[in-house]
Amino acid sequence: MVAGETSGDLLAGLLLDGLKARWPALVSSGIGGPQMARRGFQAWWPSDKLAVRGYVEVLRHYREIIGIREQLKKRLLDRADQRPDVFIGVDAPDFNLDLEAALKAEGIKTVHFVSPSVWAWRADRVEKIRRSVDHVLCIFPFEPALLASHGIAATYVGHPLANVIPVAPDRAAARRQLGLRDEDTVIAILPGSRKSEIQYLATRFFRAAALVKRAQAAIKFVVPAVPALKAWIERLADEAGVRADLQIVEGQSHTVLAACDVTLIASGTATMEAALFKRPMVIAYNMNWLSWQIMRRKKLQPWVGLPNILCQDFVVPELLQEAATPEALAHALLQWVDAKTAAPDKIAAVEQRFTKLHAELQRDTSQLATDAIQKILEG
Repeated sequence: MVAGETSGDLLAGLLLDGLKARWPALVSSGIGGPQMARRGFQAWWPSDKLAVRGYVEVLRHYREIIGIREQLKKRLLDRADQRPDVFIGVDAPDFNLDLEAALKAEGIKTVHFVSPSVWAWRADRVEKIRRSVDHVLCIFPFEPALLASHGIAATYVGHPLANVIPVAPDRAAARRQLGLRDEDTVIAILPGSRKSEIQYLATRFFRAAALVKRAQAAIKFVVPAVPALKAWIERLADEAGVRADLQIVEGQSHTVLAACDVTLIASGTATMEAALFKRPMVIAYNMNWLSWQIMRRKKLQPWVGLPNILCQDFVVPELLQEAATPEALAHALLQWVDAKTAAPDKIAAVEQRFTKLHAELQRDTSQLATDAIQKILEG
């Protein structure tokens, strides 16, 4: 298996639960993180080696990433008696699809878990997916039909997190765990799990928090930080002059999302988690200018945030690139905060949309995924 970054590690860990239940003697290895390691996965390289987003950012790490892929490919193919029965690439399509193509050409069964978002951007990737994988495990219900129209076998397995995150999260319990009061107004700040995201987003998120604090001094801010990046995030908070106003915790992103009233959040997988927690949010993103110019030309839909894409509507605001100023972010956050008392029906409408979305994504993911993988192995 290969999983890149924190979100891939989380999804792969949940998938491993199902795989080990189906095949108790399972041996799994490759590239992964702590969630996978807890399930007995052997990580030859840590998943954060692949946690890079954006064209320019990838170029800076290109030689190292390609080197890892070539070493992994050699390790998987060199000894015929040690080749895996199946390779599962978890997200990270820029890394995994080329690797999967090479392994498939050598007769190794290949599965890709989490369909690349060809319906949102980079539709040209469809041909590469067809060449590279025997089967795609999809987390969104409309994807298998789309892939089938291009000759790609796929199964809808539901979103694993929809089974982990409760339909009605316990806000009070989460607040007790974080030392917050029921009556507090709490904003969660999630500037991402990659170094490149922290670099481009954390400071503007923290400056937005300072503006919100100036407007409403009683508001509490909680920041769940990837353990390896926590010290850096604390330094950036110091530099922004808001360290004393932030409760920075190690990990615990689900507890923080359960506890908050609204979240300021980096566009990506975490927005899907926030939607499953039924939380209003302000989605933001900023990246290298050149990477943004390339990516925006490949965009196929007016939305970037996953909750908005799935709802086919701007259910929550998106502030991207030049629009993601501290002033604009603070204004959008305060609108949600004010809606708690001035327009509770606005909050309720978001919760209803996300509750419906949660139901659509709930399936027996472990059973469906392992059934599909077993069929592939039986060939």
